[in-house]
Amino acid sequence: MPEQYATWGTIPRMLRDQASRRPDVVVVESEGVRLTLAELRERVGSAARGLMARGVEPGDRIAVWGLNDPAWVIAAYAVWDAGAVIVPLSSRYKGIEAAQLLRKTRTSVVVTGSAVPGAAPYAEVLGGGWEGPLVTLDDLDPGHVSRESAEERALAVRPDDLCEIMSTSGTTGTPKGVMLDHAQIVRGYWDWSEVVTLREGDRYPIIAPFAHGFGLNAGLLATVMRAATMLPIPIFTPDLLMKLIESGNITILAGAPPMFYRLLDELDQRPRASDGPATALRVAICGAASVPADLITRMLAHADRMINAYGLMEGTVVSMTREGDPVEVIANSTGRAVPGIEVKIVDDGGAEVPRGERGEILERGYGVMRGYWGEPGKTAEVVVDGWLHTGDVGTMDADGNVAIVDRKKELFIANGFNVSPAEVEGLLLRCPDVAQVAVIGVPDERMGEAGLAYVVLRPGGDAGKVIPWAKDNMSNYKVPRRVAVLDALPVNANGKIDKPALRGLAQTASEEKESG
Repeated sequence: MPEQYATWGTIPRMLRDQASRRPDVVVVESEGVRLTLAELRERVGSAARGLMARGVEPGDRIAVWGLNDPAWVIAAYAVWDAGAVIVPLSSRYKGIEAAQLLRKTRTSVVVTGSAVPGAAPYAEVLGGGWEGPLVTLDDLDPGHVSRESAEERALAVRPDDLCEIMSTSGTTGTPKGVMLDHAQIVRGYWDWSEVVTLREGDRYPIIAPFAHGFGLNAGLLATVMRAATMLPIPIFTPDLLMKLIESGNITILAGAPPMFYRLLDELDQRPRASDGPATALRVAICGAASVPADLITRMLAHADRMINAYGLMEGTVVSMTREGDPVEVIANSTGRAVPGIEVKIVDDGGAEVPRGERGEILERGYGVMRGYWGEPGKTAEVVVDGWLHTGDVGTMDADGNVAIVDRKKELFIANGFNVSPAEVEGLLLRCPDVAQVAVIGVPDERMGEAGLAYVVLRPGGDAGKVIPWAKDNMSNYKVPRRVAVLDALPVNANGKIDKPALRGLAQTASEEKESG
C-alpha cells in the first residue's frame, strides 16, 4: 500500500491529502459543472460548516436524498467532514419507505437535491411521515462557524467512527441499516480500485445511484481516492450511455448484465469508423452472481478487461476476478477473496465443505459490518465468531474462485438492485385492494429478474389497481411487473406460504405461454 493510504484512515483525511497533492485534477464533471480536487474540498468545507451551524454534532445521522449530481457529491463529503454519518436515501423512495428509514436511524437533517423529472417535491413525497428539517445545499450557510473549527472537526474523525448507515433489503420485511466505519470503507475501496486499476486520467460514469453502496463507495469515493474523473449520471438511458461511449471519453464502466447486453446490441449494430478499437474502454466491471460467457467474450471486443466481483452491503467487497483470468473464470465465478478477507463454504451444520461442493458463503475480515443499526439481535444472527453468514449459496474451486449458485435468502435482483420479497409484501399489504400477498422473483428480459405478486383480493378489490398503487408508494425497481390473483395462497405443512409451489405455478405459466 502506498504511504499516503496508510496515513488516511478516514475519508476527511483522504480528501485533504488528495486535494493537496493534486489540486488541479478534475474529479467531478456533470452537465457543465467541473470541480477540481481543490474546488471540491473548498465546497465541501463550506457545506460542512453549514451543517455545523445547524447544530449537527459528530455521530449525528444526516440523510442525502436526490439524483446523482455534483450537489450529492458535495453533500456526502460535507457530512463526513462534519463528523456525521451519512444515511443515503434512494431517489426512488416514496414517503412510506423514506420515513421508515429516517425514523429508524433517528436522522437529524435531510439534505435534498435534484429529483426525478415530474416527481413531486421531496417534502410533499415525505408528507407528515417525518418531522425533521429538509434543506438543500444552498441552505447550508456557514454562518458563524469558522474554518478553523470546521477543520478541527474534520481531523478529529477517527478510523473506527461510523461513516455510513446503508439500507439493505432483508427477508423479514423491514430493511435494516448496515453500519460501516471509515477504516473499512477506505481500505475496501482502495483495494477494489487496485484490482480495477482505477487511476488518474480515467473517466468513469457513475450509473449506480449514489444512494446504493456501489455508487457511493465504488463510485463517489473511489474516484476521489484515485484522482479519477467521475461523471454522475442522474437518470440512466441507453442513448445517453451510447453518446458517452461514442465520444471516446469514458474509460471505466460498471453495471449489471442487462446494461451490458443493451450496450453490446447497440455497438454491434453501428459501423466501426476505423480498424482501431470501437471504444476507449479500458475496464468493464460486471457485478453479478453469474455472467454469461458470451457477454464476457463480446465485451472483450470493446474493452481491454472484464471484471466480475461479489460484494454485499454487510461485507463490502468480498471477491474479484483478476487481470489475466481466462474468460471461463470471469464468466463462472466472482474470483478470489480480496486482500484481508477470508472466505469459506460451509454446510448447514457449519462444517467447511470440500472444494467444488455447494454450501453457504461465509466471510471474515476487516470488511464485515459493525452491525445492524439498533438491532443487536439480528446482528448476532448473521455475524458469528467474526464470520458473516452471507445467506448466499456458492462453491469454491481449487484456486479459491468463488461462484454464487443460489441465494439462501429469497432476494432477487432487478436491474442490479436487491429486492426483498418480504419488504414488497409488507408494502403491498397496505394497498386497499389486497388481503394477502406473496411475491417471488422471476426471469425478466429487461430487468434480469422482476417481481411477480400473487394476491388474494379484499372483497370488491380490483387487481388492476395494485400495480398503479405500487408505483405511487414504492421504488420503481420494487414494483411487481405482474399481479396474479388466487383464491388462496398455498401453504406448506408448517402453515407458511409455500414459495416453491408459487415458483412452480410461475414456471408452468411461462412454459404454457412459450408453447402457446
